[in-house]
Amino acid sequence: MIEKETPIQARPDTFLKDFSENSSVRARFEKMIRAAQDSVCAAIEEVDGGRFKEDVWSRPGGGGGISRVLQDGSVFEKAGVNVSVVYGVMPPEAYRAAKPSQNGNAADESFKPGPVPFFAAGISSVLHPKNPFAPTLHFNYRYFETDPPKDSPGAPRQWWFGGGTDFTPAYVFEEDVKHFHSVQKTACDKFDSSFYPRFKKWCDDYFYIKHRGERRGLGGIFFDDLNDYDQEMLLSFAKECANSVIPAYIPIIEKRKDTPFTDRHKAWQQLRRGRYVEFNLVYDRGTTFGLKTGGRIESILVSLPLTARWEYDHQPEEGSEEWKLLDACINPKEWL
Repeated sequence: MIEKETPIQARPDTFLKDFSENSSVRARFEKMIRAAQDSVCAAIEEVDGGRFKEDVWSRPGGGGGISRVLQDGSVFEKAGVNVSVVYGVMPPEAYRAAKPSQNGNAADESFKPGPVPFFAAGISSVLHPKNPFAPTLHFNYRYFETDPPKDSPGAPRQWWFGGGTDFTPAYVFEEDVKHFHSVQKTACDKFDSSFYPRFKKWCDDYFYIKHRGERRGLGGIFFDDLNDYDQEMLLSFAKECANSVIPAYIPIIEKRKDTPFTDRHKAWQQLRRGRYVEFNLVYDRGTTFGLKTGGRIESILVSLPLTARWEYDHQPEEGSEEWKLLDACINPKEWL
């Protein structure tokens, strides 16, 4: 049972009632992310025994979201599973943050927009377990549309999908990493055999902490600005990916959540969480977009762990279990 805080507004049947038919891609994507939020929260509660608190919020410019957070549970230090459906007009700098040139899907570079009408919907989750041998998981799936600015009716209209699911352990158990990646590959292969190798590499490249010269974790899949396939196919693909989260992650958590650990193991987990914080605050596009569009700060920063650690010039001993994790973050591997 979800514990509900006093909501900012009554829960709407759909945040899109001002805007779309129920059969539109916008409305069906919203339905999908709401269902994914319910199923992931139910699975986490079953493992943890704790309960999520829910906060329904509205955005002054249009739309809103549902934030669910479980803190200081028996298994999870912090687990956040959020959905948002927002729309309105965004400034040019937010448009550029949302749609930079990359991977052949760039917007028309000759187009210099004024304020841009937009729609954005997504589910975003980060799960931080207490046990250092249990991995952190992040997943995010989103759909984005823009309409031509009123002062530029001939400007291009854009839509794209983005997201991914990635795995961030503090210690490497190869069977866990292979299981996680195999579930991602199975989801991808149902649609295109090129997806997994393409999106696995994209994930390794995206979650790269440039100032550290290392990845945040051991990867998974990631894609963004994806609009070079049929829109209906991509909607189905996003749904399949969201549905893969539970089978990819829950068996690993159940296996590792009660593993005995020492203070040394916990300190290493805290250092790796520090890397997580650095990436999210410095490089993450979703954080940047949320801040530039006046997003709800609690929802934007819910991905951060309750606790983290930074030590001056920390270097794990070569050959140690900690070193093996760091080596895999510096030199991404093909796990399958």
